[in-house]
Amino acid sequence: MSAVSVHPLVSPWGRFGLYSFFIDAPEPAVVDTGIASSPAEGMAPALRAIGRRIEDVRWILLTHGHIDHVGGAHALWELTGRRARVVIHEADAPLLRSRRAHVDEYLAGRGRYLDDPEGEAKVTAAAGAVISGEMEPAVLVKGGETIPLGGGVTVSVHAIPGHTAGSVAYVVDGQRSVFVGDAVQVHGAANGFPGFEDPAAYRASLEHLRDEIRPRHLYLGHPYRRADGTPYGVELDAEQAGEALRESLDIEGRVGRAARACLCAGLQETDSPYSPFAPVAREVGYSADPTLEPSPFFTSMHGYRTHFDLTGELRSHG
Repeated sequence: MSAVSVHPLVSPWGRFGLYSFFIDAPEPAVVDTGIASSPAEGMAPALRAIGRRIEDVRWILLTHGHIDHVGGAHALWELTGRRARVVIHEADAPLLRSRRAHVDEYLAGRGRYLDDPEGEAKVTAAAGAVISGEMEPAVLVKGGETIPLGGGVTVSVHAIPGHTAGSVAYVVDGQRSVFVGDAVQVHGAANGFPGFEDPAAYRASLEHLRDEIRPRHLYLGHPYRRADGTPYGVELDAEQAGEALRESLDIEGRVGRAARACLCAGLQETDSPYSPFAPVAREVGYSADPTLEPSPFFTSMHGYRTHFDLTGELRSHG
């Protein structure tokens, strides 16, 4: 079987470049869908430019449930004549089914620290504008499944929780092309900080990618950044993938040590914008605005707080 081609599809949105990927198989697949406008305004013309039709997409593979990855799913499904099958991990499926689930996620996590009386209204408005429609997925996965793209092309599904509970990697079998969405954060994207809900699960997933999957080609949902702030592209070769995984593990280790120390000392509310985790920001040298959505600093700090126990260890709720 010859290698299948992969084409990045970019959708501008705010400070972020959102990336989806077209897998040019006999039954074509799109990995992640950007926001509501992405399929018509970004994907369709990009596919026409390479001689492909958005109507022919037969699989919509979602790496996780965040708004900028599932927002265009319903719109893309409509453009395929509702023929494409939408795939998502069962843990993140509520974020595809319900706009309100995104608001509840905000309130339960980072929203607790942002001290923004308009926060709920802002997230509600964003979910209404950016998510093209609520829908039921055609296929729920847990990890371990194989998705046939025709002509002998198969994609294996690997659970890689941490960034979200339902984050998955899609691997084109035989060529180790690996799509991870936001599960390899390095030093973060535009916010300059890695974001994950479950630190222990995130670390274990990075190790699984490094040791078991060993990407030959790694595709990222955003241009994540090195320690010096320079961005990777979103298409990494084997060497770059190894570097990104090492750096992701290194920064989680630094952040984790600082978070443990902060939690052991007891959280203190201050007038710092990083409160009650100001010692962590100081220790790791983080000086960016932690309030800018998607606020990965507070998402990750809440993850350490939630999964920290009295022995000083982290436990995964996976």
